[in-house]
Amino acid sequence: MSAVATPVSPMLVRLAAEKATGALLRDHGTLYLVDGRVVHAESPAAPGVDVLLTTGGRLPRENWDEAVDRAGAHRAVGRFLVDSGRLQDGELEICHLGAVFDAAFFALSPTSGPTRFRYGVGHWFGTVRPVSAEAVERETVRRRELLDAVWPYPAVDTVPVVPRPAAPGQTTGARQRALLAAADGERTPAELARLLGRPAFHTLLDVRRLAAAGLVETPLTPDPDPVPPAPALLPVLPVPDPDIALLRRLRDALEAHL
Repeated sequence: MSAVATPVSPMLVRLAAEKATGALLRDHGTLYLVDGRVVHAESPAAPGVDVLLTTGGRLPRENWDEAVDRAGAHRAVGRFLVDSGRLQDGELEICHLGAVFDAAFFALSPTSGPTRFRYGVGHWFGTVRPVSAEAVERETVRRRELLDAVWPYPAVDTVPVVPRPAAPGQTTGARQRALLAAADGERTPAELARLLGRPAFHTLLDVRRLAAAGLVETPLTPDPDPVPPAPALLPVLPVPDPDIALLRRLRDALEAHL
């Protein structure tokens, strides 16, 4: 996996080399592997495939629920949606890949918590199109760099989106207008993504672009903690007078040896 100089997740690199099957659990999400390749990902910060399909308007909620009820125990929900005619192969693949990369971006975010792997654990959605761990890491790095290139203030990613008045003549696209219309000053980007049925990363990207254009507030960087006061100086004690006679004897002894 030389394409990524510093691995986002060394454990993911190792599991890919081992061709391991199971679930990689991190603080911000989980990646599911089959033979070392990523087949599914989920994160609390990213809408799942169900939200992208149902809230996005492509699939009625009852069709999704039916697929989970009938095929979830067999880890074949995706296959059921295609075989039952609810979705075409191509659109399921595109939607699922989008959800995988979206959730993986958050699941692989920097963390100080433990990373664990449960061998043999699978996901009820099933396998649609496996993706190499190298591709997942490369895309995660690309997305991080893209966000910082647009507006290097990650604080806007997690706080409520607060719209600001547009300047005279300033315009936005339809997608960004819909986001601004849903931003009530209380919903975070993750909540807006679920409300609108959109991938969370693309919502973050829109929020950063709007912030860069001055159409969304950017939280102020908190002032650094004040420097603690220097410890009180110890009281200066009077220095006793040196023993003059001793110093003279020492001087005389040194001079005697010159």
